[in-house]
Amino acid sequence: MSKFKAIRIVKEPAYAASYSEFDESELMDGDVTVRISHSTVNYKDGLAITGKSPVVRRFPMIPGVDFAGVVESSSNPEFKPGDAVVLNGWGLGETHLGAYAQKARVKAEWLVPLPKEFSPAQAMAIGTAGYTAQLAVLALEKHGLTPERGPVLVTGAAGGVGSVAVSLLATLGWHVIASTGRPEEAEFLKKLGAAEIIDRAELSGPGRPLWKERWAAAVDSVGSHTLANVLAQTKYEGAVAACGLAQGMDLPATVAPFILRGVSLLGIDSVMQPKAKRLAAWARLARDLDPAKLEALTTTIGFDQVIETAEKILAGKVRGRVVVEIG
Repeated sequence: MSKFKAIRIVKEPAYAASYSEFDESELMDGDVTVRISHSTVNYKDGLAITGKSPVVRRFPMIPGVDFAGVVESSSNPEFKPGDAVVLNGWGLGETHLGAYAQKARVKAEWLVPLPKEFSPAQAMAIGTAGYTAQLAVLALEKHGLTPERGPVLVTGAAGGVGSVAVSLLATLGWHVIASTGRPEEAEFLKKLGAAEIIDRAELSGPGRPLWKERWAAAVDSVGSHTLANVLAQTKYEGAVAACGLAQGMDLPATVAPFILRGVSLLGIDSVMQPKAKRLAAWARLARDLDPAKLEALTTTIGFDQVIETAEKILAGKVRGRVVVEIG
């Protein structure tokens, strides 16, 4: 199959994404070629496809930051044809031709073997968002935080990162407070394990340097005023794992939570994590993520629905995770 279907983003004459055809000769350097079976739609993918943030740094580009598939050919002894694999990050869909295609050529070091506990569709139901949520949970644990210390807050709880974080933390015994701007999703979040639901309006406006202590830990995918207010209400020697910017990249906060309560801000990067940490995160997902909850938070779409779904995810009209059947 020298020709294959893909989404192509061009910059000229105007930024645009469209369904197109690529030739295998256009693929970039790499020692493993993968036949992609599934991908997903993350918030970052929405930004890339719409051009609302400068995610894409090479043109033309195939967007899509993660995929699951089967090795078609490999010149690296670590992988052989037929191996099931997963890829998250490493510039896929940004600087390297990405996942919204029937084929990809990548570096072997970027790939992780598909955990036996997951099908390719389940792996993409987790996707970069779920993998990022797991990295955030691991960071909180490394900081020494446990459910005995008090509640944990999850912002953007109905989104991709948030919904998986709620499920993981509830399974681990945390009292989960879910913040969302979609009150109609309250029952959905409670089924995932949230013990309390709060309106995001409580956190999204300008706030004080310090508020009453409310939670021992938090996973924040929102940034801006929300993150500032989360920090201002974190308990003494608590920590906040920050992994997103849905509200903005700014942080209008003061040093008060850090120097008066010893609060820590833990940055979570999912793109350039070394393989050992990726394997550890996927192992924990296989152990802690309830398959029934994963199914409950997942919607499946066809390849021809990716562009319209990208618009919806930025508009806050997508809940949980979206799996794309590449076909």
